[in-house]
Amino acid sequence: MKKSEIRKLYLEKRKSLTDDEIFLWSEKIFENFISYFKPVPEQKVHIFIPIKKFKEIDTQIFINYFLSRNIRVFVPKIVDKKLISVQIFNDTKFEINSWGISEPLSSDDSEVYDFDFIITPLLYSDKNGNRVGYGKGFYDAFFEMVSKDSKKIGVNYFDPDSVIDDVWKNDIPVDYLVTPTEVLSFFEGC
Repeated sequence: MKKSEIRKLYLEKRKSLTDDEIFLWSEKIFENFISYFKPVPEQKVHIFIPIKKFKEIDTQIFINYFLSRNIRVFVPKIVDKKLISVQIFNDTKFEINSWGISEPLSSDDSEVYDFDFIITPLLYSDKNGNRVGYGKGFYDAFFEMVSKDSKKIGVNYFDPDSVIDDVWKNDIPVDYLVTPTEVLSFFEGC
């Protein structure tokens, strides 16, 4: 399937999810992540803040866990059409941007590029780690900047069942996909 078809299909699938399903599946994704990756204090995690209207995975579960265990947390913020990484703490103040996304008030780029984990939003990932997002390319550009040792981890409610036909040369796949039922590894080093 083409990305445009996949994007439309999975946006529709998400629309049909209930609040209970989002909560339960987000919990399962979180449990699978913790069980598989076993993050420890002082590791660095870049994680997205969910867009509620798009029914994204509730990453606040992850963020609360990380902050309570001295795992360093960084979130994306779009500044001058570029995704930067802002470190957050328990007392960080947030605002809603023009796209309806919660972002930290601060626009101070942490300039950290050696993340242990980059938990990545996506609409779909195929069995090769190729992903479909919202089509803006922010994460492809971000992945180009980070350490090659950073684990790029997609999180999704749905397991892969189709191949993405129109993967572009600049598309950067995720290394892992975490769903409510499993963790898939696409990382050659595993």
